[in-house]
Amino acid sequence: MQYGFIGLGQMGKPMALNLGKSCDVLAFDPRPGIIQNGGRAQQVQALAQLAQCDAIILCLPNEDVIRDVLFTDGFAQTLRAGTAVIDTSTINYNAALDIGARLDDLGLPFLDAPVSGMQKRAEDATLTMMVGGDADLLARHKPALDSMANNILHMGPRGAGQLTKLVNQLLFDVNMAALAEIMPMSAKLGLDPEKMAAVVNSGTGRSFASEFFLPNILQGVFDQGYPMGHAYKDLVSGAELGARQGIPMPVLAAATATYQRALAEGLGAQDKGAMIKVFETLLGTEFRAGHNE
Repeated sequence: MQYGFIGLGQMGKPMALNLGKSCDVLAFDPRPGIIQNGGRAQQVQALAQLAQCDAIILCLPNEDVIRDVLFTDGFAQTLRAGTAVIDTSTINYNAALDIGARLDDLGLPFLDAPVSGMQKRAEDATLTMMVGGDADLLARHKPALDSMANNILHMGPRGAGQLTKLVNQLLFDVNMAALAEIMPMSAKLGLDPEKMAAVVNSGTGRSFASEFFLPNILQGVFDQGYPMGHAYKDLVSGAELGARQGIPMPVLAAATATYQRALAEGLGAQDKGAMIKVFETLLGTEFRAGHNE
């Protein structure tokens, strides 16, 4: 079976390369030369070259780009009926439903299959994939998806994958916003940042956010994760879902305010760990290695 892969960014490139270890892959990205010597994964120059593939996997920044690729540019209309479209991007729940419905009209089955794990796990093929859609369709393509993710969960009907990813991401965002607020306070009050990070990451305060970001923050490194400006879409989706469903989420709203403050201060190109700079500036301190020496 031949797969087409669209989007060779921070996550997409290692995913496409891992997929190419077990399948024939034609990969497209408007930036040339991203995949070189990729074995069974080859980068092509034109999107149209993917039209005869048996399935298409997307890994794109947002729903607007997906709509442009599939519909505005007319690519979906060139696919054979029955060609599966598997979207590993993180997009809005309602957008996933809309895109799936438009693909239905073209006779193209759809799975929303966002992934979690960041770039290192994409490289190691140890991602978690949360899938919404037809279970039989997932079973048909699971051997290929196993080459990119070692934890694949069928979460329910179409859209369930995106809902699951959203819940996970919102918890991640809340955890990082809490670290951004509390850790500078500890430095302001004279506690040693390195020892404080060691306590958090070996105690009950630890989280994936603390384990990933605190070591980088201590060294002043803020370019190891997904840029905040791109990740903000998760908070927008959370706020929209809460508003539509009438679900109060005051802790998420508070975390969103920290996120928005960081973006307003021009930190959108840095990763989520840079949210700590908001409170460092406010308190006139830094949470860095050697700060209290």
